[in-house]
Amino acid sequence: MAKNNLSGAKKVGNAIKKHLLTSISYMLPLVVASGLLIAIGNLMGGQNITSMAKMNFPNAMTTLGVLGMGLLPSFISGYIGYSIADRPGIAPGFLAGQIASFLGAGFLGGIIGGFISGYIALLLKKYLKVPNWASGLMPMLIIPTLTAILTAVIMFFVLGDPLQLMTKSLNHFITGLDRSQRAMYGFLIGWIGCFDYGGAISKIPNLICDGLLLEGIKGPEGIKVLASMVPPFGVTISYFIAKLFRKRIWTKQEVDNIKVAFPMGVCMITEGVIPIAMNDLLRVLPSTWIGCGITGMISYSLGNESPVPSGGVFVIPAMSKPLIAVIALLAGSLVTAILLVILKRPVSDDQYNGTLDTDDDKEEEVDLSGITLQ
Repeated sequence: MAKNNLSGAKKVGNAIKKHLLTSISYMLPLVVASGLLIAIGNLMGGQNITSMAKMNFPNAMTTLGVLGMGLLPSFISGYIGYSIADRPGIAPGFLAGQIASFLGAGFLGGIIGGFISGYIALLLKKYLKVPNWASGLMPMLIIPTLTAILTAVIMFFVLGDPLQLMTKSLNHFITGLDRSQRAMYGFLIGWIGCFDYGGAISKIPNLICDGLLLEGIKGPEGIKVLASMVPPFGVTISYFIAKLFRKRIWTKQEVDNIKVAFPMGVCMITEGVIPIAMNDLLRVLPSTWIGCGITGMISYSLGNESPVPSGGVFVIPAMSKPLIAVIALLAGSLVTAILLVILKRPVSDDQYNGTLDTDDDKEEEVDLSGITLQ
């Protein structure tokens, strides 16, 4: 019985993870595009405005980016609904995200609303019976409308106050941290945000940072942007430091991968480090985790904030303290590089060229000349 319960819980957990990651994959282009629009506008002196009388190109870019970021709860909710119930779940999911925005519940409300609307739509899709003449209206009219009504009742009248209280409590907790606490939480956010180089685990704290940005809390977003660049920068710096001390720690193939990972890192794409790390997880992972944590600790404790959720080094000028951002990024990258140089074992010429052929790999030749048949 316990084994069945464990299997059932694992199945539910995998389903939730699948739906959440699906929504994140659809949401990321919105976050990236909106963030870059805000950065472009801010660098030209643009502001978020509400009147056409003040509209110019810089203000238009900033305003459009802010409007795009405001769609985040609806995007994540709508595509969770889509992942669960297919097309009938999209419209009620987006409406649930609008309810979350109305309640001030941000992305957390959007996630909750997405699962509520998605599973209501799925249940109606499976169990609601209608006459044959109305079956064609089910996915386009009946299911979305009924789902939206039921979702609205639950979110407005059952979960409304708890969602608002939860969001306010989280915001008060984060804004009430002192410098030492901010250093600790900055280290944790930086570390976990780089845990699997943009994979499923990293996406969760990064999504939280995006959600907090919607509430006007920009410090965690600064951690996310900077820490995501540390692994590729740290690996690249380690190559040059090791070369300076005549210690060869990377193979030729890994060096070629570093040449690809660095420009990707400049654009805040951490995934380029994955093929490098896979060859030596026990040394590369801890080195990058510590470096990311150091960057997060420095950035958050010294009050650096980012109004932009993505863009890599190109958005550093738009941060509240660009100099602190650069120091945090370089410090974390340098720590990663030094750890790699210390921990990584030197590679031989054969290993460097990928032609390693050890005695264990060689097939022993067997001399059969001394064997005679009686």
